[in-house]
Amino acid sequence: MNKLWVRISLTYIAIVIFLFLIPTVVFLAVPADALSSAGGQGYLDSSSMLEILKKAHSNILGAQRLEIVSRLVRVLLGTSLVGILVGTISSLGLSAPLHNLSVAARAVGSQDLSQRIEVRGSSEVREVAEAFNAMAAALEEAEKLRSNMLADITHELRTPLTVIQGNLRAILDDVYRLDKVEVARLYDQTRQLSRLVDDLHDLALLEANQFSLTMSEQDLRDIVNDVAAIYQPIFDDQQIALSLQLPEKIPAVIGDSSRIAQCLNNLLNNALRHTSPGGSITISVTPGDTKVALTVTDNGSGIAKEHLPYIFDRFYRTESDRNRQSGGSGLGLAITQALVKAHGGEITVSSPGLNQGSTFTMVFPAGA
Repeated sequence: MNKLWVRISLTYIAIVIFLFLIPTVVFLAVPADALSSAGGQGYLDSSSMLEILKKAHSNILGAQRLEIVSRLVRVLLGTSLVGILVGTISSLGLSAPLHNLSVAARAVGSQDLSQRIEVRGSSEVREVAEAFNAMAAALEEAEKLRSNMLADITHELRTPLTVIQGNLRAILDDVYRLDKVEVARLYDQTRQLSRLVDDLHDLALLEANQFSLTMSEQDLRDIVNDVAAIYQPIFDDQQIALSLQLPEKIPAVIGDSSRIAQCLNNLLNNALRHTSPGGSITISVTPGDTKVALTVTDNGSGIAKEHLPYIFDRFYRTESDRNRQSGGSGLGLAITQALVKAHGGEITVSSPGLNQGSTFTMVFPAGA
């Protein structure tokens, strides 16, 4: 009874029986002369119909009753066969896409995320097929990202652990002396591990919407000036010019001041890594009616067009030969994007090409 073709067949049978059984009973039960006499009048009112039925009941003999039953059985058998045939044919067209969907769903459940089903059938079935294909594609992409992330985390953790292990082995073998210089090297590696773990933890909380933010109205001018004052000695040491473009009136933005400063820090660190001595970096604020844009622009190495779509991905580096010291952990921009989104804003990047600089723009909602 749970098969689709059985249910559809029974539905057809019930409809056909309802449409044909009642007229058949009336036709077989009412004598022809009664129908003809009533037909001569041109109509059958309720009293005439009652009289006809009474007369038919009194005139039907046992043989006639048997003939009526025989005819009804033949009609019902024929109706049932037709209903089963039509129901089976109809159900095949309806159940085939659903069967394909169930097969593909079981395959996805078995981790075969490459499964897709053909989009055909009625509009409702097509919508289900399209939704399934979109879901399978999203799961496949998520699994790919997960695998890549695990590989990247393994690589990032392996390097400092290998350095620590190798140095400790050398100390045990009396290759290195256990002095403050060697301890400082080991300590530096543990700090890198700690930063990596903290970054991964923050990123996981941000993506799970479990990161706590203290939201209030913030003055971007104060945040930019504070961060610029901290970084000014670094810029001077690397012979890079830092300029600020802050308008007189800047609407307050809704956000967490420490996290907005963290975003600006990440963008400045990124700009410093890609700007050579003699270059320049500019921090600018552009107010709008409902939003305020905070932009960091440099004239450094720039970003190739093919790298732009992936610049905010975890562990992504535009130069494959960059190590952790020269290229960072590859999580700063990913964390910055997650933080900006947590503020209800957005971040974009643009670059004319290699050696033509780059521009990162964070847009935050303005206060009331």
